[in-house]
Amino acid sequence: MGIGSRHLALLLAIVAAACGGPGQPSNASLPAGGGSALETSTDYVEGQASVDGIGKFYMGREISLVMGHLGAGWLERETRVQEERTDLLLGFLFSQDARVVADIGVGTGYFALPWAQRLADGRVLGVDIQPEMLEILTARAEQAGLANVEPILGAIDDPKLPAGEVDVVLIVDAYHEFSHPREMMAGIVRGLRVGGRLVLVEYRGEDPFVPIKELHKMTQAQAIREVEASGLRWVETAEFLPQQHVMVFEKPESDVGRSDP
Repeated sequence: MGIGSRHLALLLAIVAAACGGPGQPSNASLPAGGGSALETSTDYVEGQASVDGIGKFYMGREISLVMGHLGAGWLERETRVQEERTDLLLGFLFSQDARVVADIGVGTGYFALPWAQRLADGRVLGVDIQPEMLEILTARAEQAGLANVEPILGAIDDPKLPAGEVDVVLIVDAYHEFSHPREMMAGIVRGLRVGGRLVLVEYRGEDPFVPIKELHKMTQAQAIREVEASGLRWVETAEFLPQQHVMVFEKPESDVGRSDP
């Protein structure tokens, strides 16, 4: 049975404090032992947690707390297009050569649903670890008459993508929240076909004027270092958005047969 528009409206009306908004720099500190070795190691390190972090560090970066499903309304806010120019990002996604795409941390389907409309003969895999988000996604897809949206309940350490079938993986402002980024990236690499691409979008950590809490931003250098540790190859960073990096990575031929970390 489909979910009615009234039920959907109630779901979207549940809004809590979201991850956006001005924030103070993190006061977390890495364990003693030097930064450079920790920034290149793919081992997880436990340390002092900041107010917005979980006290777990990956390659020198503290992993942030997750924005829960109660922040769904923030994802659908009316000012988002103007603030983030999401229309430009959608145009970039539409230009990708793809038939099977996956949106990791799909949330309410803000990007997945327009992409599904564009790929009428393709498949859009919407992955989230929160059943409540997938409920909203399913309801909105039903209301839009989109039968090519496939919700996937992922795990914190596995996106559960079909192996070798995905042309493009999209992650928008969610990677920094992965509690197991090494394992999640291994799952993404498995899911991508050879030559498939990851489009990673993150608020610019280099820019102090981007009004987002520090742990919810990433520098380009940090993001590239972490993603390339999974075996993907950085292709380009497209800087056409006012606040975010759009970083593109590719699964090379040499990844075939590569063992997971």
